[in-house]
Amino acid sequence: MMTDASFSSVLSDTQRQKQNARPDRDFYRQPRLVQHVDERFRTRLTELYRERLRPGDDVLDLMSSWVSHLPEERRLGRVVGHGLNEDELAANDRLDRYVVQDLNKTQRLPLEPDAFDAVLCAVSVQYLQYPESVFAEVARVLRPGGQVIVSFSNRMFAEKAIRAWREKGTGRGRLRLVAQYLEATGAFASPETIHENPHVPPTQRFLGGAPDPFYAVCARVAADDAA
Repeated sequence: MMTDASFSSVLSDTQRQKQNARPDRDFYRQPRLVQHVDERFRTRLTELYRERLRPGDDVLDLMSSWVSHLPEERRLGRVVGHGLNEDELAANDRLDRYVVQDLNKTQRLPLEPDAFDAVLCAVSVQYLQYPESVFAEVARVLRPGGQVIVSFSNRMFAEKAIRAWREKGTGRGRLRLVAQYLEATGAFASPETIHENPHVPPTQRFLGGAPDPFYAVCARVAADDAA
C-alpha cells in the first residue's frame, strides 16, 4: 500500500516482484545475530558515518538489525531503529527505541515530521518493493538539510530481493537505481554515489575470497525544501 506523499514511480509491478512471495514477517521471524557483510565493508561504513554525522544528530536507522555500525565515540542525539525482527532490534545497544514494521506492507512511518537529522539504510534497500514511497517518507521525517545514507554490497537474500535489483546485476546499475528512488521523491538534491571495489590479487582472492565491494548513495533534502 502506497502512502499519499507525492513521488514518481520508478518501478513497474513486475520489477517489484520477489522470487519468494512468502510474507516478509515470516521470513525474518527468526533473529539472525550475524554479520551480513565483511569486516572491510563494516569498517568503511563506520568511517562514512563518522565523516557525515555530526555530534548531537538525531538518527533513524531504517531496516536496522542488532548492530548499526555507528562510530562508538560519536555522541549522537536520539537513535531510533526500525526493522522486522524485534529480538534483533532489542539486542542493538545503540538504539534508544525502535519500531517494528514491514515496509512492504505499510510505508507510512509512525514518526513525526522533521524529527531526524539523518536516516541510514544499510545493506537492506534491495528488499524494498515500494522504495519510492519509503524514501518519500524518509524525506518527510528528515529536518531541513537532513541527509539520507543508503549503503549496500553484492550480498543479499536473493529470493527476497526485488526483480529490478537482481536484474541490474552490477554495482553501478544498482547505484543508479537507488539514486532514481531518491530523485523520484522530488525532495532531495542530486544524490552523491560512492563506489569502492578494493583490488585484490588473484592469489589472495583464491585463498581468502574477494572482499565485499562498498556502494553508497548519499543525499540531502533539497535546498528549496530546506528554505
